Amino acid sequence: MARAFAKISFTPDVKAVQAEMGSRSAYRTAELGDAETVALGEFEQTFIAERDSFYQATVSQSGWPYVQHRGGPTGFLKVLDEQTLGYADFSGNRQYLSVGNLRGDDRVSLLLMDYPGRQRLKIWGRARVVNERDAPELLARLELPDFRAPVERGIVIRVEAFDWNCPKYIMPRYSQREVEALLEQTRRQQQANTVASSTTVVLGNGALPLTISGIRQLTQRIRAYELCHADGEQLPAYQSGAHLRVPIALPNGTVTSRAYSLTDAPDERDCYRIAVLRVEDGDGGSLELHDGWQLGTRINIELPENYFPLHESDQPALLIAGGIGITSIKAMVETLAARDTAFQLHYTGRRWQDMAFIKDLQRQFPDRCQFYFSQVQNPSRLDVPVLLGNATADTVIYVCGPTRLIDSVRQTARQLGIADERVQFESFN
Repeated sequence: MARAFAKISFTPDVKAVQAEMGSRSAYRTAELGDAETVALGEFEQTFIAERDSFYQATVSQSGWPYVQHRGGPTGFLKVLDEQTLGYADFSGNRQYLSVGNLRGDDRVSLLLMDYPGRQRLKIWGRARVVNERDAPELLARLELPDFRAPVERGIVIRVEAFDWNCPKYIMPRYSQREVEALLEQTRRQQQANTVASSTTVVLGNGALPLTISGIRQLTQRIRAYELCHADGEQLPAYQSGAHLRVPIALPNGTVTSRAYSLTDAPDERDCYRIAVLRVEDGDGGSLELHDGWQLGTRINIELPENYFPLHESDQPALLIAGGIGITSIKAMVETLAARDTAFQLHYTGRRWQDMAFIKDLQRQFPDRCQFYFSQVQNPSRLDVPVLLGNATADTVIYVCGPTRLIDSVRQTARQLGIADERVQFESFN
């Protein structure tokens, strides 16, 4: 939670209610520290660009709030820079309530919803009206060439604070476009299953029979798979950091195997979940898995193994993930949170769109996660010496990702005199 948000929102009356309800001490830390520079990150900018509507509140001369729904094509609310938003104001019922309110009070509050993903972003800012006469170039940036509704003016908003809401009571609902996409995906899956069922082959010789019961596309190249017991039985227990070794048929007719981390904390054992990165120039294992595994695919495997176990004490944890290395780290994060053990996650990748589970982690643990993007307009870099240098003497360090990241963490730890047993690692190999 950012200090700018707390400064705007935590008025004396709000603080009084927090004190009465016992939450004041938990929120007080959000008000401490130096004032930060409010800037929309890659995560927020992408989220905003994906929206086709939002709710906007203004303040009238009589002090009453007025909330209005704004809608348009996806991306009509534009990020002009990391501190500025804007949108074209289309002709409506000509009451001009919001525009009139802005003439006397420029404060606005926006609420952006992602109902399928159960996310919402709150934004506070100061708005100004722009028109063709005074700011033609700026208004041109806000217009939508393929949208025929007449534009009366533009609204430009200087962001002063933002915060992500808890998803607990967001009820998932889907637009017509999203439903049609899901139906098309289901039709294609059914066709693939029909073809696969005519030549069913169960791979593997392990004692645990599994069926692929769910498939989810996390990013363009990462796909998540849900595996349930083929006979409907409860699955064997495992601990965070464990992996499954699954059989994969290669084009030359041989059967190989690959190990994939279990991505969820081991609570209920109705299914196992893994995530697989498609590697086009690899040895073919991930390609055959992506192309060959369908709903209903059967495999026989051995029990989960764990060479990357999570500590069971109450020592704090520093977790560092690079790319697909988040798969094992995510289960650890969920377990530590459930145990109420202190932790910080630092997750680095190329772009926000390439990083699995980033939305879930941001939503569930906003104050305990830091994300880094190396291939964006304003890249952010993971500073390993600073992270390890600030860790307490009892912190256990976990790192999973590319070899270069693991070597950097291990070498830095040794230079800082951190004992080897405090640094746990798992590489892709």
